[in-house]
Amino acid sequence: MKRVVIVGGAGRMGQALASGLGALDDVRVVALVDLHEPADLHGATFVSALDDVDASLIDAVVDFSSPESVVTSAQWCATHHKGLVIGTTGLSEDQRASVVAAATATGIVMASNFSVGAVLSERFAALAAPYFDRVEIIELHHDRKVDAPSGTSLSTARAISDARKAAGLAAMVDPTSRATVAGSRGAELDEGVKVHSVRLPGLVAHQEILFGAAGEGLTIRHDSFDRASFVHGVAIALRAVSAQPSMTIGLDSFIVT
Repeated sequence: MKRVVIVGGAGRMGQALASGLGALDDVRVVALVDLHEPADLHGATFVSALDDVDASLIDAVVDFSSPESVVTSAQWCATHHKGLVIGTTGLSEDQRASVVAAATATGIVMASNFSVGAVLSERFAALAAPYFDRVEIIELHHDRKVDAPSGTSLSTARAISDARKAAGLAAMVDPTSRATVAGSRGAELDEGVKVHSVRLPGLVAHQEILFGAAGEGLTIRHDSFDRASFVHGVAIALRAVSAQPSMTIGLDSFIVT
């Protein structure tokens, strides 16, 4: 039985995790940490800070809150030797460095997306990348997401560019020579991969990866219609993480061989 604390427990993602993880036979949600008391405790207790948690009563921490809070959680877990699962994106270089430093004292799993389908779509994209001339990514999220592009699209773009480099392909060059409106072609990342961000009410998390070559195209699309879609991946990470010092980025090593 993995005893877990969820940081950001009052948020929509925190509430979905508390409900979903709490329903599993091998996970017990002990406490929800947030500045505001959650609408539903799902059988857990409420504390306003991680320092108010009795470390002897838990095994791991899950943090889906803010980049600033992630640093605090990483330092707390390093001090108390508790595993940490991070789903928060938008960390600065300094914040990410703090997390990496904490991983020298405890186990940390950090992923931009905990949906199994999203992880698989990234792998499919990496497989396809060497065989197409061009690729662009469209990521679509709810309008309360504060960072853009999404961590998932950045991770996907890196996987595509790495696959193209490994195949000895040159960087892609945008054929558009004149932009009537600045920024209309999206953001250009490594190796010329373009990313377009959409933010609209009613969406959750969606991504399309569009490949093109002479006479054909391939679209890989993944949709998370409900935040419950992330519970399975978080559970996989929780079962794998321990107090042994380590830093794991993404779920690939746990679900893709």
